[in-house]
Amino acid sequence: MENNSAVLQLFPNMLKLLLSRRAPWLYLLSFSLMTGSFSSCGTTRPYVYMQGKFDTAALSQINVSDPVIRKGDLLNIIVYSDNPQATSLFNQPLINASAGSGAAASGGGTSTPSVGTPPVSSGYLVDERGNIAFQGIGFLHVEGLTRGQLIDTLNSRLGEFLKNPYYSIRFLNYRVTMIGEVSRPGVYTLPGERVNILEAIGLAGDLTFYGRRDNVLVMRDNNGKREFARLDLTKPEIMGSPYFYLQQNDMVIVEPNKKKIAANDQVTARNVSIAATVISTLAILYSIFR
Repeated sequence: MENNSAVLQLFPNMLKLLLSRRAPWLYLLSFSLMTGSFSSCGTTRPYVYMQGKFDTAALSQINVSDPVIRKGDLLNIIVYSDNPQATSLFNQPLINASAGSGAAASGGGTSTPSVGTPPVSSGYLVDERGNIAFQGIGFLHVEGLTRGQLIDTLNSRLGEFLKNPYYSIRFLNYRVTMIGEVSRPGVYTLPGERVNILEAIGLAGDLTFYGRRDNVLVMRDNNGKREFARLDLTKPEIMGSPYFYLQQNDMVIVEPNKKKIAANDQVTARNVSIAATVISTLAILYSIFR
C-alpha cells in the first residue's frame, strides 16, 4: 500500500507531463504502468493450514468422544430383528429419503429404500426433561447418552420381545452454523456425526482471503451453558483440542483480518486511479487534436 501513496503523490506531476506535447504517448505508458501497481498491491502469499511439525505420537493418543444426546436433539431410530413383524411395532413409519414427495411408507420397518439412501423416520424429539416417547415402549430418558449407551438401553427394554435386535441411530439435527469470512456462510447439515472443523470449513467453501485462520471462534451449547474456544488453524496442535471435532448445533465464527480494512481502502484507491486514467486520456487527446 506504500506504493499507492507514492502514486497518488505523483498525480499532479503526471498530469502536467501529459498536458505537454513533448512525448504524450510515452508518458501515458509510464502512467499506466504506475497505476497498475494498485491491482498488484493486494497479491500476497496464500495462507496454509497446520504449519509446522506433527507430533504423531501425541496425536495418536487422542480419543475422539462420541456425540452425546442433548435436549432438543432429533433422533432417527430404526429397530431391526430376526422377526420383522414384531419389529414393526417398535418403528415409526419410514420415509424413503430418495422420494421427492417425502411420503411415509406404510408397514413400519418393512419398507425397502433405494440403494444408497438409508430410510429415515419422522424422528424422536428429546424434550426438556431429556426424554423421548419411543414407539411401542413409552418414555425413555436419553439425555446424556451416547449412541452405544442408547443401544444398551434399547436392548434392555426390547430384548424380551425381539430376537437378535439391532438398531440404526442417527442425529437428524446434526448441523453447524458457519458465519463470518467464509465463502458460503450458512447452516450446514453434516454428513456424519464425526466432522472436524476443517471439513466443515470445506463445506462452506473455505475461508476467504480476509479470514483469520489463527483465531477461529467456536461457540457450543453444553447442557444449557455457553462455551467458547478459539482455534489456531495454522497449528497442528488443534487436532488435540476438544473443539476440533464439532458437535451438533456448534457455531463457527471466522473474524476478518487487518487486510479487510486495507482492501476497502484499496478499492477507493483503484477508483481514483481509474478516474485519473480517464482524465489523463482526455487530456492527451485534447493536446493532440487541439
